Amino acid sequence: MTTDVLERPDVGDEVEQVFVTLTVADQLCGVPVLGVRDILGEQSITRIPLAPPEIAGSLNLRGRIVTAIDLRRRLNLPPPPEGHKRMSVVAEQGGELYALLVDQVSEVMSLKASTFERNPPTLASSWAAFSTGIYRLDGRLLVVLDVARLLDLSKEA
Repeated sequence: MTTDVLERPDVGDEVEQVFVTLTVADQLCGVPVLGVRDILGEQSITRIPLAPPEIAGSLNLRGRIVTAIDLRRRLNLPPPPEGHKRMSVVAEQGGELYALLVDQVSEVMSLKASTFERNPPTLASSWAAFSTGIYRLDGRLLVVLDVARLLDLSKEA
């Protein structure tokens, strides 16, 4: 007797998710690496008159205008210390480029999908509104950010 169905080994524990890790107000965060187009150091940002406060302005990336979103403001966090240099994680949404202003970009990290957890009830609502879940790492919590929700300025924290 033959069958057309091939059996696959259970690889649930081996599947890994890959994230660019970053820090916002001392909180470790991750965004899926496949959604990241570029990582930029401190950039000159031009303020846009009458823009919502979470829009820091726009910057020029190789001839393209990129809207810069201040993640501290978006997450209702205090501003960075005066003179603190910030970095940008560039993502694309709907054919447009956006720079997410963060305090620091760290490393690319692969994490087992089996260790992913939904947002705990103790996660602050400002974080939970823009998070798909968390990973518990050696004494730290990595909050997985939902870039599409962050960029949807009609939603508030």
